[in-house]
Amino acid sequence: MAELTSTKLNPESHLLLDQPLLRLPAELSRKNFKLAALHVEHDKKLLLGALRTAANDSLSGKKNPSQALDSLDNMVNRMKNLKRKMEGFHEDEKTIYRQTRTRLEHLRDLYQIPSLADVKYDEWSRIRLNRLMVDYLLRSGFGESATALAKEKGIEDLVDLNVFVQCHKVEESLRRESTQECLAWCSEHRELTRKTNSSLEFELRLQQFIELRRRGQLLEARQHAQKYISSNTETNSPEVRRAAGLLAYPPETKVEPYRTMYSKSRWDFLSNLFVKTHHELFSLPGRPLMHIALSAGLSALKTPSCHSKYASSSSNASSTTTTVCPICSTELNELARNLRHVQHNKSSVEHDPIVLPNGRVYGRERLLEMSAKVGLEEGKVKDPTTSEIFEASEIRKVFIS
Repeated sequence: MAELTSTKLNPESHLLLDQPLLRLPAELSRKNFKLAALHVEHDKKLLLGALRTAANDSLSGKKNPSQALDSLDNMVNRMKNLKRKMEGFHEDEKTIYRQTRTRLEHLRDLYQIPSLADVKYDEWSRIRLNRLMVDYLLRSGFGESATALAKEKGIEDLVDLNVFVQCHKVEESLRRESTQECLAWCSEHRELTRKTNSSLEFELRLQQFIELRRRGQLLEARQHAQKYISSNTETNSPEVRRAAGLLAYPPETKVEPYRTMYSKSRWDFLSNLFVKTHHELFSLPGRPLMHIALSAGLSALKTPSCHSKYASSSSNASSTTTTVCPICSTELNELARNLRHVQHNKSSVEHDPIVLPNGRVYGRERLLEMSAKVGLEEGKVKDPTTSEIFEASEIRKVFIS
């Protein structure tokens, strides 16, 4: 019964890591609908205004029949353009629905697996591992590698290639000291970013002002500030005042905070701010899912002895033991060093525990067997971790209470 309990699959705990799998399509669908509604509302106002003007001009005789027909042709062309836009939104919606259906089926498969020992769980876990690897590659900027891996494994609908590729393009444009792509993104998502009180667009306009001042274009800088910066006095008052003060200080100034404002490191700040805003907008975790999964797994396995100076294999070259603990391995020991270890309410010990003079506890039978294998004379025992040698008479039996 204990074995069945330990291998029983709990799907709910797995879904904690897979929440973005369904959140992102929902956010994309909401964004797609709002953009479509904005286009419809915008063209509706223009068409109704143009139709009203054409009707009034025709009735008053200001336009002849030929001019009235031209006005109607323009309205028909605008409606055709709106139709093409709506068809594009409809195709995007179909893609989102297809991805959502595939992801729901993927998660439904998990609920049909009864045990962790089931071969189907290995297959499902392999798919999730591939998803985590694609997510990590996308966040690291390796879009082509991520796309190739997703196609090879057949998981294109389970990963968010286009979203991260677009994000990386804008991020890279900021690192190249260009604000145009990011401002276009802000314009497209202005209604959504306003709800989150994002300062991204203001910071971009402030950077444009700084670059104008850097080039000595004082008149253009003042005009830019009046148009884009001064209107943010209520929400960004300190930054607006500093921007005004910047006009009095040249780019080579050593006075703070103007020296920092002129610094090229602001482009890295803008790049990171965009990524943060982008991920918040689409309900994406700030860290790669691979890091989250590794942190949880390593913390669950980590014990205080994993980073002891006597830890076997990875930290102690004189150790004669071989550990199967992943945290003690050379590959993961440093990676897990700063992670917290969990509290284990249950522990497993040998059936015949003894304690050596140095305070380390082992099983008597296995300790004597190992000491004999390494060639020690009878009556001697060797600590397999510290390599210290003791008289067998010095060991003491341990009683678990």
